[in-house]
Amino acid sequence: MGAVFIILGCIVFFLMILVMRGGGLGFPWVEFYLRGKESGFGFGEINVLRKVALENRMKDPAALYWSIRQLDRCIRGSILRIRSRGKLDDLESTRFLQKLFNFRKQVEFNQPKYRSGLRSSRNMLKGQKVRIPIPGVGVFESQVVENMRQYITLAHPRGTNRLPPGHSWRNMKIDVFFWRVEDAEYYFETQVIEDLYDKKEPALHIAHSDNLIRAQKRGSVRLNISQPVSLYPLRGIEAANEIIETRQGYKGRMIDLSEDGFAVRVGGKAKAGIPVKIQLALGDDFIIMCGTVRNVTYNQKVNQSALHAQAVKPSDKMRISILTQVYGIFSAQDIPEKSAAEDVAAGEQNPDAGQKTQNDGGLSWDDI
Repeated sequence: MGAVFIILGCIVFFLMILVMRGGGLGFPWVEFYLRGKESGFGFGEINVLRKVALENRMKDPAALYWSIRQLDRCIRGSILRIRSRGKLDDLESTRFLQKLFNFRKQVEFNQPKYRSGLRSSRNMLKGQKVRIPIPGVGVFESQVVENMRQYITLAHPRGTNRLPPGHSWRNMKIDVFFWRVEDAEYYFETQVIEDLYDKKEPALHIAHSDNLIRAQKRGSVRLNISQPVSLYPLRGIEAANEIIETRQGYKGRMIDLSEDGFAVRVGGKAKAGIPVKIQLALGDDFIIMCGTVRNVTYNQKVNQSALHAQAVKPSDKMRISILTQVYGIFSAQDIPEKSAAEDVAAGEQNPDAGQKTQNDGGLSWDDI
């Protein structure tokens, strides 16, 4: 028991030294460190935040643990100070900003919208896109038309492969996969109640499930964006680089961006597996990323493909530039009001929208 009091005394003494060495007694550093430990942060992370709080002369440093607005303001102040000193390329400054953005990510994912998730299909929203894999045939795509108390109405599934002659969805047991925006990927098992194939608007009625499985959580924060981007196919992903391209590339339009990947809409019918490089200007940053296209969603009505790429890990400096834009540290007003989902939906409803994503030279991704 005596050893416990000795350890606690050492901790208090250590914290009091920190109080006297930085910030003065006006800063509640003991509470600050205890609050940080309660929130699950290590002393290294807390020390970074303490430095940020001191540099920004915060009246309530503990606000960094819960106020994203205060945290973003401090990050902005730190970047401006580093820029003014001409040390943006300095290794120590880069490491400091990396730690700061790692903490920013942790605070972001501590929000209820990322932790709660869905438990029942009754909470799925109208318009939610879903995928239904059929063993031995392929993957079929659909979306929620109506979410009723008794069942969910799905648009009749479509796929690149044809179902066997005489096939009926009725009474069929299926797995339904979907990605919830700003959350995670889910799937659930259910049964088709009715196949309304002969109706004016073909649809399926499927049973509800209160056992949704949260299969894959989001690993990084994503910025929904709609802005022109240049694309350059690579011979291999080993050729990935962050060198600015001066030659004209394929034209596309960004859908979303994160430190782990990106999505771009291009003209033509693309295919998965292609290594690609993108570059675009966002605010004061020039973003260059390379990655491999993992999934492609083709819209036959407008002859466009949405490429979803997994990125090669960016350099530390590029990651800071990407996250500065993702979190809107300097220019939140530059983030478009429409979400990526709304942008894609608009393109599906208006066949003439977005035709400028094709190359001036008449080339499309069909040529690759």
